[in-house]
Amino acid sequence: MKQLIARIDERLHSRLKERARMEGRSLNALVTEALEAAAPELSPREELRERLRAAGRLVEPPPPPGPVPTLDEAIAMTRGAGKIASEALERDRGPR
Repeated sequence: MKQLIARIDERLHSRLKERARMEGRSLNALVTEALEAAAPELSPREELRERLRAAGRLVEPPPPPGPVPTLDEAIAMTRGAGKIASEALERDRGPR
């Protein structure tokens, strides 16, 4: 276990100590939780994405405009398209 020494303002120290007391835990536990939230452990993939983002090299596609339909909604929206496409192909090919 490592120790971390930090210089903080006396008022901040008092507020942290009071909050820890109100929550019924140690000042160390409160500060450790805050530091964990500030620097969460990332998977290798998440770490790479963060490094790319920080370097300005992460390309992310824009979110789709509007809500994304569910599978059932997508099927309902395209119902009949197969028949129309088949008929168009038959007309384009001509008689056989």
